[in-house]
Amino acid sequence: MIRHLYFHIPFCHRVCPYCSFYKHTPGKTPMDEFVEALLLETKRQSLKYTLQPHTIFFGGGTPTALSETHLTRLLSGLNEILDLSQLREYTLEANPRTVTESKAAMMRAHGVTRVSLGIQAWDEPTLRTLGRDHAPADAEETYHTLRAAGFPSVSLDLMFSIPGQSLEAWRATLEHTISLKPDHLSAYNLNYEEDTEFFNRLRRGQYQVDEGRDAEFFHLALDLTAAAGYEHYEISNYAQPGHRSAHNESYWLGEDYLGLGPSAYSTVFPKRWRNLADTDAYLTRIQAAEDVSELPEELTDSDRRTERFGIELRTARGLPVDLILPDQVPMLHTLQREGLLTVQNERVILTRLGKPLVDPIAVALMG
Repeated sequence: MIRHLYFHIPFCHRVCPYCSFYKHTPGKTPMDEFVEALLLETKRQSLKYTLQPHTIFFGGGTPTALSETHLTRLLSGLNEILDLSQLREYTLEANPRTVTESKAAMMRAHGVTRVSLGIQAWDEPTLRTLGRDHAPADAEETYHTLRAAGFPSVSLDLMFSIPGQSLEAWRATLEHTISLKPDHLSAYNLNYEEDTEFFNRLRRGQYQVDEGRDAEFFHLALDLTAAAGYEHYEISNYAQPGHRSAHNESYWLGEDYLGLGPSAYSTVFPKRWRNLADTDAYLTRIQAAEDVSELPEELTDSDRRTERFGIELRTARGLPVDLILPDQVPMLHTLQREGLLTVQNERVILTRLGKPLVDPIAVALMG
């Protein structure tokens, strides 16, 4: 039984210089064929697995880059294929300027319960650095359009430690975001990923990583969101009561999920694979009734343990202390003495000081 489905829509009107996800401009991609290919892949997987999702998540790319006609066909087609009787959360990622009142109303009518809107920042200079194609006014207008459509949950996505971004600009972005009262917000520390223009600039010395600055930005988000009543339930995620991302929590809990569309990953333990990261090849193989998967892995219990360190330590519930091997117990005690973590109810939980250091702490504890 597969309870969690992810659909990858790889299209962006403009490719941002920091993004490492598989994406491209629509170009000459036949959108009718793309939508039908996604539906056909879903139908074929439903013959292989029992699909009764608790969560559905559309990511990208930009799912709302699809026209209203194509998105209507996709959502209505999935409603015909899937058993949605147990569905608890249905999320679409969106970018400003890609959602009209009509499109929002259609999405809501087809069962979408949650929209995650990629704002990133509220000031023009930071948006220009990020290569975003929207103005602050566009983002706010889109947010109000989503609110008016009646989605039960709306999330705003932000980024910090962007080149040239001051702490004051970050504070203003956080304060404006909180004033809009989103149900959920994500605040991601900029990472320099390979195969991005930002990584190339970092390598050329044009940009620099500053862990002290990162921690300062992170703690400001922690403080302002807490004062506004948000629960910090994962390193990059904050929610009002009842508005955690159930789909993302399924990843953090190590549950099985099925990915559909170009470049989408799937994990059905002990197997993991990725779909072809090539939209044209994906369409050709789907139409020829051929396999679109690649990079198969057979996960071991050791693999699963390693992943748990990297994921569960990021959450408010923490990591089970019994995953710490005897040889690493002295390190655990050292990190406790340094005030970076605590052990509560047999779980290792990061402190305020330790949260910005989650990755090196995970490596140190893993052994």
